[in-house]
Amino acid sequence: MSFGDWISDARNWWYLALAVPMLVAAFRVVTSRNVVHSVLYLVGALAASAGLFLLLGAEFVAWTVVLVYIGAVVVLFLMGIMITRAPLGTESDLDHTGAPKLVAAIVAGLLFLLTAGAMLDAFADDVVEPTRVTTDEIGQLLFSRYVIPFEVVSFVLLAALIGGIVLARRDPDEPEPGTGAAAAMEESVQ
Repeated sequence: MSFGDWISDARNWWYLALAVPMLVAAFRVVTSRNVVHSVLYLVGALAASAGLFLLLGAEFVAWTVVLVYIGAVVVLFLMGIMITRAPLGTESDLDHTGAPKLVAAIVAGLLFLLTAGAMLDAFADDVVEPTRVTTDEIGQLLFSRYVIPFEVVSFVLLAALIGGIVLARRDPDEPEPGTGAAAAMEESVQ
């Protein structure tokens, strides 16, 4: 397929309209210094990925991304931020400088090249024909063959939520670590 053929297909324009903002949002998720802004950029990246699934004809997966990831996981992140009383401003002391950023960028670039090379090697010029799978067929499989793993995942997510709340919760009468009676007790132990 030549570039002229590729650019003349309207689906590819829709793909670019979703992929470019998704890449920008994904980049801002990891580079934003404000945690709340990072979560909001994550919402944008996930919404664009749901749009890409719609382009592929996978409506069930697209709406699952919207409901589960955007509707539940992002809300869970925001609840975690609020529960832990994390600072919402910028924290410059948490940022890496110089060498770690460069190493991370090189590793990410090499991983991208490895993945892209493997995909080009595996598929080359093959045309993947889309197949339609109805939501009814997915539901039948999910609630017949895969019902036990589905329920196990729900219990794991519930346990993680409860564990996060227990770890983040601090009683009002509990002193901060390193102050008052807690500091005196730590010094006497040492």
